[in-house]
Amino acid sequence: MEEYGGGDLLSEAMGSGARVVVVEDRVEARGAFALHLLLKRALAGGGAAALLALAQPFSHYDRVLRGAKGGAISDSFVRLYGDIQRAIDASRTGDNTGRFTLMIDDVSLLEVAAGGSVDDVLDFLHYCVTLTSEMNCSLVFLIHEDIYSSEEGVGVLLHLRYIADLVIRAAPLSTGLAADVHGQLSVVNKCTFREQRLKAQRIWNFHFRVKENGADFFYPGSRY
Repeated sequence: MEEYGGGDLLSEAMGSGARVVVVEDRVEARGAFALHLLLKRALAGGGAAALLALAQPFSHYDRVLRGAKGGAISDSFVRLYGDIQRAIDASRTGDNTGRFTLMIDDVSLLEVAAGGSVDDVLDFLHYCVTLTSEMNCSLVFLIHEDIYSSEEGVGVLLHLRYIADLVIRAAPLSTGLAADVHGQLSVVNKCTFREQRLKAQRIWNFHFRVKENGADFFYPGSRY
């Protein structure tokens, strides 16, 4: 992703340079708000985006974007990669030279489309990753951690964590429910020290509260 800006904790934690972003969530702490933020900011810089395997009707994303230009792809699984390539080529016409963002909401729906074949999903994700270098794209994946935390499904989760430059993990509060705090975020940024060529990563931990048109991010005990 490009530099996000905005002055909030999540923007600071995301930084710049991430090509593959993974958003993990759970039933008790949904991460859709992070997708909305990533999508709006990707388009705000003059880029384009495609939404695959939509977990929400497109009208939902249309409201989120508030008129921003984007696209939606929901064809059969075997044709998706070709559709993505054509969407990227179409987005590069005229003066639009911004980065293209491919967003998959969510990975479990790809598995459904693949008839339950985890191997096919992993192969498809691998091909998508090649787009980051070959066609100057960014990837955003949403994965439900509680679905893929079992022994049978953990391979997909671990693979996404491995290929990701940035992992945004939404989880419920360890202390239980709270009226004004909806959960906690852990952001693992592998790009922080890349310019220094060090094998290092930085981790941020803070709370979030989802609002109608966005979200607030704050450290524990600093809200008031």
